[in-house]
Amino acid sequence: MPPPPGPGDRQVNGLLETEEEWAQRLDLSLTWNQGPGAGSTLDRAKGMAPPAPSLATSTPILHGEFGSYPARGPRFALTLTQQALHIQRLHPKPEARPRGGLVPLSEVSGCCTLRSRSPSDSAAYFCIYTYPRARRGTRRRATRTFRADGAAAYEENRAEAQRWAATLTCLLRGLPLPRDGEITLEILPRPPRLLLLVNPFGGRGLAWQWCKSHVLPMIAEAGLSFNLIQTERQNHARELVQGLSLSEWDGIITLSGDGLLYEVLNGLLARPDWEEALKTPVGILPCGSGNALAGAVNQHGGFAPAIGLDLLLNCSLLLCRGGGRPLDLLSVTLASGSRCFSFLSVAWGFVSDVDIQSERFRALGSARFTLGTVVGLATLHTYRGRLSYLPATATGEPASPRPGSAHSLPRAKSELTLTPEPAPPATHSPLHRSVSDLPLPLPALASPGSPEPLPVLSLNGGGPELAGDWGGAEDAPLSPDPLLPSPPCSPRAVLSPITKEPSEMPAPPGLPPPCPDGPEIASNWGPPDHLLPPLGAPLPTGWVTMEEDFVLMLAISPSHLGADMVAAPHARFDDGLVHLCWVRGGISRATLLRIFLAMERGSHFGLGCPQLGYAAVRAFRLEPLTPRGVLTVDGEVVEYGPVQAQVHPGLATLLTGPPGLLGPEP
Repeated sequence: MPPPPGPGDRQVNGLLETEEEWAQRLDLSLTWNQGPGAGSTLDRAKGMAPPAPSLATSTPILHGEFGSYPARGPRFALTLTQQALHIQRLHPKPEARPRGGLVPLSEVSGCCTLRSRSPSDSAAYFCIYTYPRARRGTRRRATRTFRADGAAAYEENRAEAQRWAATLTCLLRGLPLPRDGEITLEILPRPPRLLLLVNPFGGRGLAWQWCKSHVLPMIAEAGLSFNLIQTERQNHARELVQGLSLSEWDGIITLSGDGLLYEVLNGLLARPDWEEALKTPVGILPCGSGNALAGAVNQHGGFAPAIGLDLLLNCSLLLCRGGGRPLDLLSVTLASGSRCFSFLSVAWGFVSDVDIQSERFRALGSARFTLGTVVGLATLHTYRGRLSYLPATATGEPASPRPGSAHSLPRAKSELTLTPEPAPPATHSPLHRSVSDLPLPLPALASPGSPEPLPVLSLNGGGPELAGDWGGAEDAPLSPDPLLPSPPCSPRAVLSPITKEPSEMPAPPGLPPPCPDGPEIASNWGPPDHLLPPLGAPLPTGWVTMEEDFVLMLAISPSHLGADMVAAPHARFDDGLVHLCWVRGGISRATLLRIFLAMERGSHFGLGCPQLGYAAVRAFRLEPLTPRGVLTVDGEVVEYGPVQAQVHPGLATLLTGPPGLLGPEP
């Protein structure tokens, strides 16, 4: 048996159940900042520090020999690189090609150090939490605990275990490793503080259960700090973010479908200090029936297409890693002159009809859209309308590659000179705090109407379900190392609406009154629409206009229309484009069905359908000439009539996690 490792050796932990390695880029362009209230938009999105070191992705960072837990198990040689943890069994029988001996960091949510409750045990322990993909593609939580026992004194073993924990945490969060000096836990910034907004009725009522069972444990494993609020009614999230002291938060995360994030973004843009408010990164964890943005985040992270719980676990893993991207927003002017902001899409015709008519099938979850599509095909309608748009090339900037064939369209003639509208005065007013800052333990409070109390969570991811991970029948149980520095904010839940009735909560001066129940969210703030003349006025030269019978019109910003529907394959979160798609009348039901089936792979533009059109634009105007119809913005019904919109590049910041280096998983 070889001699035990010395204190200078390093340890790694891993998992014996993984698939083939796929690369994960760690030099993030954006990550969270090290504290709330920091400077620019990029700073607020900057994941927990500057970019990762420029080392070769296969260069070993740490290498060492570890024992296992329980102590009767084999010994392992562990090697940590920027992409993965490599595990090889040494004793009792070395493995030339160990099964499951590779743990991609993309499957790791977090790590912690542990110590034995036995006073005579001088070893320290290092545990990682992983979510490998099983044979059927679903993720299952697993832990691996390794024993640092190379020194006789516990303090030396503890320092070695902490070195591994600190290094792995830096790699997971895209933090730079010190080139000179010792790697210790002191190099880690304080954990980001997140505000979680949960719609308990989302996803057929599964949102709350998934939040308790999967999201909260994973966030705790990653060492993130959070407060949690359950929304109780429509526009509740909008009212909350309008009154928040945003400097206290490093991110606002919604756990629902796309509708809750729509409320959050429009609430931020309804504040007088909207420019500063939009520096707060937002994120989405899919727990609803419509999870289009989460599908785009999933693809950006390099994961294979997923729906349901698998999509939630993928997005949760990406959130634990930190990192974000600028997010384009559309400023949408409605027929009444009011504005709302869209991060997803503006739809008219078949798409909006299916979206709204399928509401009666909401109990089916995401399957409601499949059934709604079948019903919509059976009662297919065409709509007369006038569609105008400003091509992306008209601004002098290059457009994204066009996925479909070109269509020759007439140009609109107008003598109107377009002048930017003056920006509204930015009057900043003090905002009251609508979230309690009392350190409330998770089991103590649950939002009204919640079916069960929140789970008990401890720092480092220790929950009731973790007890078996750290204890054996004959081994002394392990506990989180009390010498580890604790985050300043422990996981907690908050009553919503705190302890006051809504009427008792004073509205901040200068804020518009909240919209009580209507689906439309108007904003008097936000950037001016310098590309758009007033609605109803003639369009300037350079716009393209077409008047036809349409089956649908879709203006989409990200790539996905649904979790498994890629409507704009070339779209990015920050490409500064509106991807305008339309289907003219005269298309057969069978061809329309083929288009939507091809959207699952993003190959619909390759079908060669003459009725399918596409343009990459900066702004557009739609004038329905059919007296009845449905218009939706991000899946929410808005007033029917003329509508126009323009893109505002990179206006918000979306927490996406690191990008996938080699594309989606096989």
